[in-house]
Amino acid sequence: MFTNAGTSSFTQFLTQAMPELLPGRRPLPVGMSADLAPHATTIVAIVTAEGVVMAGDRRATMGNLIASRDIEKVHPADAHSLIGIAGTAGIGIELMRLFQVELEHYEKIEGIALSLDGKANRLAGMVRGNLGAAMQGLAVVPLFAGFDLAAADPAKTGRIFSFDVAGGLYEETGYDAIGSGSLFAKSALKKRYRAGLSTADAIRLAVEALYDAADDDTATGGPDLTRKIYPVVMSATAEGTHRLTDAEVTAVAEAVVAARMENPGG
Repeated sequence: MFTNAGTSSFTQFLTQAMPELLPGRRPLPVGMSADLAPHATTIVAIVTAEGVVMAGDRRATMGNLIASRDIEKVHPADAHSLIGIAGTAGIGIELMRLFQVELEHYEKIEGIALSLDGKANRLAGMVRGNLGAAMQGLAVVPLFAGFDLAAADPAKTGRIFSFDVAGGLYEETGYDAIGSGSLFAKSALKKRYRAGLSTADAIRLAVEALYDAADDDTATGGPDLTRKIYPVVMSATAEGTHRLTDAEVTAVAEAVVAARMENPGG
């Protein structure tokens, strides 16, 4: 059975072979469990002229405490797409890793990568599988974005998909944000976003949006100049996914902080 997968879906294979390994299939204690696990917070995504940019702050909280100052919430899903997680950190990281294996498994079995819409639909099904845990407070809400290799319009290669806790799938236009600071991040993006942004401009805008989120949301971590902890920033273009180096993110974050010293309101 384990040497013959029989399906291009790794999640479906696990459902048949070892369902207890799926995040949403584990037994949970009765009652709400939201305060028992660290929660990841704010992720932003922006469509650019070359594809998409995604960035996430580094803070995880547990109630009124900072559980982690340097968690990484933005990762490559595959060669041309990105995933960011908000909600229960442990389940979110596990779901993200399972999604990465899901896409790799499909490509190995079928000999071709899923379309961007297919990837988004697979992720929606995985989120839906966690509904039982979500109803007990252990919700995970991802943000998915990527470069659409099959796009007919070269101006529409960058695409962003959001989800609700029940696995509802929604395509966003231009930009989106998730997590506790998303209201403030999206308000910042709403004022500054314009179609056709370069990747460099979108990176600066993403870091500014996270700065604004941290300014008003205690669960979102801003640039930490003392500890040298800055957002994780990635892009997805025709060349593939790329994570900005520490030096590159440091330069952008320090420029944003310096500008806010002159004009705190942005």
